[in-house]
Amino acid sequence: MAKKRMKFTFPPKLITEPVIYNLGHRFKIVTNIRRAEVSESRGWVVLEMEGDSAEIERGIAWVTTMGVRADPIEGDVVAG
Repeated sequence: MAKKRMKFTFPPKLITEPVIYNLGHRFKIVTNIRRAEVSESRGWVVLEMEGDSAEIERGIAWVTTMGVRADPIEGDVVAG
């Protein structure tokens, strides 16, 4: 099983949508929110994903087609 950490930045139209929930259900990915901030105009989340590497890549491609910016993160922003 592979692990990948990403920072997802959400546009205003997606802030109230269950994107992370859908990501975990559409693809065989276990998601773990490591850090997040949401306001009325924008939101971001540092997300750890675990699963098959190809499945994680398909999930990332899907969220970007939804309009989410996906940036890789090196290291862990919250230890534990």
